[in-house]
Amino acid sequence: MIIDIHTHCFDDAIAKKAIAVLTKKGGIPAYTDGTVSDLIRSMDESHIDISIIQPIATKPKQTEVINRWAVSIQDKRILSFGTIHPEYPDWKKEIRYLASCGIKGIKFHPDYQEFFVDDPKLFPIYEEVFSNNMIALFHAGIDIGLPEPCHCTPKGLRNVLRTFKGAEIIAAHMGGYDLWNEVEKYLVGEDIYFDTSYTSHALDSVFMTNMIKNHGTDKILFGTDSPWGNQRREVEFIKSLPLRDEEKDRILGKNAIKALGLQS
Repeated sequence: MIIDIHTHCFDDAIAKKAIAVLTKKGGIPAYTDGTVSDLIRSMDESHIDISIIQPIATKPKQTEVINRWAVSIQDKRILSFGTIHPEYPDWKKEIRYLASCGIKGIKFHPDYQEFFVDDPKLFPIYEEVFSNNMIALFHAGIDIGLPEPCHCTPKGLRNVLRTFKGAEIIAAHMGGYDLWNEVEKYLVGEDIYFDTSYTSHALDSVFMTNMIKNHGTDKILFGTDSPWGNQRREVEFIKSLPLRDEEKDRILGKNAIKALGLQS
């Protein structure tokens, strides 16, 4: 089974506009049209069994609308995390609602949502996420479409880990896009998942393999950042790495099955 832990889609009514805006902002092409149906087409071509959508509320008022959509699209092949904007006032009620609907986690994007990952003001929100047995996935490192400062550095994430020991946390983009030395210094070997999204073009196979082995193959989750990553190429990249077949199987699906509490 292959599970893509990190994808993006939008409601059909806004997908075309959202893709156009984000493509221009990041200066990168999109490999789907941003709809769930086109993601499924991409999954079929790539032999991916399940994709997890990672939505982002960039404004507090978007939180409920996005989460209701996220709940509505879930089926056997498409799952979704929820989103909480830090300035959304009813975050506790919303997190509990998402948990009651079977949502497995919350996606945070500190750059788009304008908060530093280790700001103590966010800790009550994190605590509520973890107390409801949910995962927190953070965009980590540089976002190529946004200016500095970087709001989620590897050091900042380590501070969160020290506060919430044992919590299930995923650092997207191999722990911190374009901050690889800091990832190795502060996060490699820690109790945190890395996802592989949007890194195959930035890390050669030797560096990627060394980081995976040093961190532990049981803590790596396959992700593509679709539509910004080509799912088929990303699957092929993981399969091409000089790892044992059982290690590739863990990365491509088995680790996600365990983290998400799915049936294999």
